[in-house]
Amino acid sequence: MKYSGWPEPSELVVGKVDEIEDFGVFVDLEEYEGKRGLCHISEVASGWIKNVRDHVSEGQTVVAKVLEVDESAQQIDLSIKDVNDHQRKEKIQEWKNEQKADNWMELAFGEDIADEEYSDIANALLSEFGSLYDGFEAAAIHGESALEDTGLDESAVESLVETARDNVSVPYVNVTGYVDLTCPDSAGVDVIKEALQAAEGNGEVPEEIQLEVTYVGSPEYRIQVQAPDYKTAEGELEESAARARSVVEAEGGSAQFHRDRDEDDE
Repeated sequence: MKYSGWPEPSELVVGKVDEIEDFGVFVDLEEYEGKRGLCHISEVASGWIKNVRDHVSEGQTVVAKVLEVDESAQQIDLSIKDVNDHQRKEKIQEWKNEQKADNWMELAFGEDIADEEYSDIANALLSEFGSLYDGFEAAAIHGESALEDTGLDESAVESLVETARDNVSVPYVNVTGYVDLTCPDSAGVDVIKEALQAAEGNGEVPEEIQLEVTYVGSPEYRIQVQAPDYKTAEGELEESAARARSVVEAEGGSAQFHRDRDEDDE
């Protein structure tokens, strides 16, 4: 997808070197429709430059910083030297992700999708998530609920979610904790079973979460959570332990949550 507008000053852009002159380099902007920028020789690299071609070549993909935009003069001034290695790698990855998302749009709605319809859907995702890729990633993780505020119709949402779940590699994190459960009541075994079922969420854990409770050794149980990010994972871990504690303490028992295994069980 290429934007129809103009880049903003200080924005990082991806471009392809189109023409090299003694005074600088012309760069076609990959993310903006019909936009071309000029990187003056003084902005190509640090230090004195004898030959621009020693630093860039025609057809090379570069990341540049936008210095100034003059829409009336159709001019965009760029700097290649002001982009460090970390920024360059991060921007290239972001650009590649958007290219993937652009392909996913075609998979979701077909190559013959009308430009206006494509723009409406893309703009809805951009407005809500900041990028097409982030929109697809959210759809893959959270399903239809992630797209509730986009204003897209049900058919479009279903197509986006289905395509996202078929194509997006979702990053997951894993966290582990332990809970000691004891109940002196005569029905203590049943209480513990009920507490473990509660810890596992009684079938109501969000679909993007994987939660498993396993026996370690009396009275200790391991809680393992897989989630899209650490904040969510940690929250689910603590809630799981709290649900088990609530059941056990209601019957006069006790529950203690800890992050590491008891030394006696090593």
